[in-house]
Amino acid sequence: MNKVEAPYPLLPLDYPDPDVIRVDDTYYLVSTTMHFMPGCEILKSYDLVNWEHACYVYDRLDSTPAQCLEGDLNIYGKGMWAASLRHHKGSFYVVFAANDTRKTYLYTTSDLSKPWKKQFIEGFYHDASLFFDDDERIYLVYGNTQIWLTELKSDLTAPKDGGIHKVIVSEEDNPNLGYEGSHFYKINNQYYLFLIHSLPTEWKRVQVCYTATSLDDPFVGKEVLNDDRGYFNQGIAQGGIVDSTVGDWYAVLFQDMGAVGRLPVLVPVSWEEEFPVFGKGNKVPKRIEVLANKPEYKYAPLYGSDDFRLSAGTPYGLKSFWQFNHEPNIDGFSINPEKGYYEIINQKTSKEMTQSQNMLTQRMTYPTCAAEVTIDASKLKNGDTAGFAVLQYRYAFIGIKRENDQYRLILTSYSGKSDKGKVKQSEKNATVLIELPLDRTTITFKIEVDFRDLSDKVQFYYKDMNEYIQLGPDIKLFFDLEHFVGNRFALFSMATESIEGRARFFNFNYFK
Repeated sequence: MNKVEAPYPLLPLDYPDPDVIRVDDTYYLVSTTMHFMPGCEILKSYDLVNWEHACYVYDRLDSTPAQCLEGDLNIYGKGMWAASLRHHKGSFYVVFAANDTRKTYLYTTSDLSKPWKKQFIEGFYHDASLFFDDDERIYLVYGNTQIWLTELKSDLTAPKDGGIHKVIVSEEDNPNLGYEGSHFYKINNQYYLFLIHSLPTEWKRVQVCYTATSLDDPFVGKEVLNDDRGYFNQGIAQGGIVDSTVGDWYAVLFQDMGAVGRLPVLVPVSWEEEFPVFGKGNKVPKRIEVLANKPEYKYAPLYGSDDFRLSAGTPYGLKSFWQFNHEPNIDGFSINPEKGYYEIINQKTSKEMTQSQNMLTQRMTYPTCAAEVTIDASKLKNGDTAGFAVLQYRYAFIGIKRENDQYRLILTSYSGKSDKGKVKQSEKNATVLIELPLDRTTITFKIEVDFRDLSDKVQFYYKDMNEYIQLGPDIKLFFDLEHFVGNRFALFSMATESIEGRARFFNFNYFK
């Protein structure tokens, strides 16, 4: 049999809260995408090790003012969380709650290449797991601290009148993180509930399993994985389990790895007396091999370079590894495949870089990565800045600013907190670290990032006479809960005085 060895981490990218299923010989994985659009990305694999983009569930969610970055509104750190992915009687189902709208969404399709049908489930269900039982009754398992089992109507629109609605597991005295991240299954007529929590004595993510022989019986269980694989006491937990075509079982969980984000980790699962055993001795083994169902298959990359000359047919005409920071303003960007550039046309003024619309982003890769892009700022207006950024709550960027009809090379960062503590996103004041006069309007910029051993630092460069020159010092990066995602490369244009200024981005090159 053809087998492939799983790397650690499984994916070097920020794909948190994974849920995984298998349909015939194909595995599918869904992950939290928060505020990014298009959103709710689904990956596919034939071996659980190599993954490629399958589809986005939606290109926009509800087009609320905050989702569209109108005024000072935004949904950073909100949007869709912890989706549940299921396949039942020929259809795919995705359920998730959005923390900005406080709604629960259900999307369905029979074919991942076709549009998804959108509907709502009445109520708000945190980290919900959708479950179809053998008797055709349907449930959601969800919650934080208290884990609820709620029966749904057959059309999945709301809780069923008179149906089951009860707490099945509770942990209310944990000073850190109580039970959440539900993943619910029925395997060999036994019910299994997988959860994440922190150790009460210290912050560390730990995987937990509870089981029962019927939904009327009490669920009993214990911790099944307490391991950091030698990585700074950052535990591995929360995710789905799946069986292979030959009956082997695996879990896809995630691990906090600093500013790069929360990265998936593959863990083998075995069974002893109908109870799951994660890894060996509750630890993740150093070597994991998985059967490859299509060993000759060539996977498309989950990140990469782009000359903007070829559309992959995805939403908005961009390659699948690009996402906007929020729902894009359609009038505010264009792609020119003949000349090969992505253009932002400023449609609003803002005081804050993170409030600029049509920012184009890609995940960064662990343990190191770099990227370069050429920016033509000749059509900026006074008060505009076009740049290449590291996007997170505490961001930094290098770019070109036009002011009083003069162009300036600038390096800017936002360090996080004001003297008064936390500040609203719209009230942040970034610091210009370096500002130099420019005699040209087109420059190639480069960003180099090092995540090794939580060093989490970035260096910014500009090209002069075919030589890269570092601008400013190394800057520390952070994973902040205000955005709750890993740092990303970002292309942006920001207006502070008037709209309709333009910036063009050419030849984005990604180096791993």
